[in-house]
Amino acid sequence: MKTCTSISGGQSSAYVAANYPSDFLVFALVCIEDRNCTPKDAGIVKEVSDRIGREFIATAEDDIILNTVLDLEQYLGQSIDWVVGRPFDRLRNTSLPNITWRHCTELMKIKPMFDWWKNHCLLGENEPIAMQIGFRSGEENRAKNMLDRCDENGLRAYQKKPWQKPVFPMITDGIRRDQVVNYWKDKPVRFAPQNNCVGCFHRNPLVLRKMFDLHPNKMKWFVEMEKRKKARWKSEMSYEDIGKHRPQTEINFEDWSCDSGYCGL
Repeated sequence: MKTCTSISGGQSSAYVAANYPSDFLVFALVCIEDRNCTPKDAGIVKEVSDRIGREFIATAEDDIILNTVLDLEQYLGQSIDWVVGRPFDRLRNTSLPNITWRHCTELMKIKPMFDWWKNHCLLGENEPIAMQIGFRSGEENRAKNMLDRCDENGLRAYQKKPWQKPVFPMITDGIRRDQVVNYWKDKPVRFAPQNNCVGCFHRNPLVLRKMFDLHPNKMKWFVEMEKRKKARWKSEMSYEDIGKHRPQTEINFEDWSCDSGYCGL
C-alpha cells in the first residue's frame, strides 16, 4: 500500500511530512473568485496558477499558507501535489455550508484528493492508499471521529469506493503540540497563525471578529456570500453582525483549536 501525507498548511501536518516519509504529499487548496482577495504578490499568483493548472484568483485561507506549502516543498526536497475543486463561490449546493451540513469540506478537500488518487494512485485493482493525518497526541477524539466512518478494514469510502486508510503517526508516537512548535522554531518554513478558511463557521465569534481586522477583504467575501445565498454560516448570528462587534485585540490563537475533523487535513 502506497502512503500519502495530507498537507493542510499547518505545523502539525508539516511535522508529519518532515518526520514520517511517504510516497506522496498532497495539499488541497480552497479557491474563491473574488479579485479583491487576490494576493498582492503577482509572482505567487502565477506560481499557484501553474501548480493548480488553471487561473488562481484567491483563496479563502490565509495567503501565508501559499508560502507555507512552497517553503515546505523546498525544505523537504520533495514535490507537493496541489489539488483543487470547484471555487467556493460556485459550489452547486444552494445553501451555505454550516455546522450540520459541511459540504465545503467534501467538495473542496475530500473530492479533489479522491480525484487525485484515482488519477495517480489507482494501483492494481482499486488499491487504497494509507493517508497520514496530522492529528497530535491529545486529539484522539478527532481521530476516532474519522475512524468511526471507516469500514471493517479501516478504509474510508467516497462515492462508494474505499480508497483511503487514515493513519495518525503523531498519536501513535505520543507527539504533542509543544513538540511540533519547538521543531519548527528554527526551520525556514512560514506558517499562518491558523490554517483552514479565515471565516470558517467552526470558529468562535471572537476569533471571527479578529479575522475582520486581519483579513477584511476575505471576511467581506464571507459576508457577501450570506447575502447572495440568503443564508447564514452560523445559525445564531450573521457575519455582518459579527463584524460590527467591538474589536477583540487580545486574541491568542493558541487558545482556539478546531475540532471540525476532516477540513483540518
